[in-house]
Amino acid sequence: MSESRPEILVRDPSLAFDAGIPRHWLAGSAVATHFFNGLNLVFPDGERFFIRAVKDHLGRVEDPELRAQVKGFFGQEGHHAREHERYFELLEAQGYRIEGYLKRFRAFVRFSNRWLPARLRLAMTAGAEHYTATFGGLAFEDAELLAQAHPTIRKLILWHAAEEIEHKAVAFDVLRATHPSWALRVLGLAIATLVLFGWSMAGTRMLLRQDGLSRREIAAQRRGLLKATEGRGPRRMRAAFLAYLRRDFHPSQVDDLPLARRHLAELGLEVPA
Repeated sequence: MSESRPEILVRDPSLAFDAGIPRHWLAGSAVATHFFNGLNLVFPDGERFFIRAVKDHLGRVEDPELRAQVKGFFGQEGHHAREHERYFELLEAQGYRIEGYLKRFRAFVRFSNRWLPARLRLAMTAGAEHYTATFGGLAFEDAELLAQAHPTIRKLILWHAAEEIEHKAVAFDVLRATHPSWALRVLGLAIATLVLFGWSMAGTRMLLRQDGLSRREIAAQRRGLLKATEGRGPRRMRAAFLAYLRRDFHPSQVDDLPLARRHLAELGLEVPA
C-alpha cells in the first residue's frame, strides 16, 4: 500500500487494569486524569457508532485498497472499544458511579443510529476521527506529561493514539467516495464537535464532582495543566477545526504517521515492515 493508504494492523497491547492503578493516575492530578477518563467513557459506544456508520456504506466502496483499510479500521476500533470497556471495571472498583452516565450516552447513540441519515452519521464519524487523530498527536507532543502517568494507562493512551493516526483517513475517504459534499462534511464536523466535547466534558465534570473537589481546586488544577502543556491542546483543536473546513483538506496532509509508528515500536507492538 502507498504511504497515503497505510496498512492497518490490529494489535493487542496486553493491558492489565489492576488495583495498583491509583484514582488519579496522571501526575496525581484529578483534572488531568479525568480529562482522559471523560474521553474514555465515550470511546466504546462511540467507536461502535463509527464502525456502523462506515459499514453502512461499505457496499458502495469499490477501491480494493480502501476496502482493505476499512477491514483494518473495523478491527482496530473494535479492539479499542473492548479495552476501554475493560477500563470501566477499574473505575467502578475505585468507587466511581458511571453506569447512569453510560446509560444516557448509550441511549443517545441508539437514537442517533435510528433517526439520523446514514450519510450524516458517516460525516460525523469522519469529523470525530479527525479529532481523535489530533488528540493522538497531542499525546505524543505531551510526552513529558504522559511520562507521569501510570505505565498501564500510558500504554493504553499511546497505543490508541497511534492507531487513531494510522486509520485517521479511512472514514474520510469512505465519505469522499460515497458522499463527496463539502457542506455535508462540514455539518458532520460541527455535530461531532458538539457531541464529542459535550459528552466527554460532561463525563469529566461528573467524575470531578464524585471526587468532591471545589470549583477553586478544579480551576487551580486546570490552570496548572494548561501551563504544563503550554496551552497546546486548545490551540491544536482550534487549528484542527479550521483545517478541516478547507475544501482541499485531507487527513494525510498532517504527516504524523512516522511518529505514531515509532511509538508503536517503542511499546513493543508490531508495525508494518
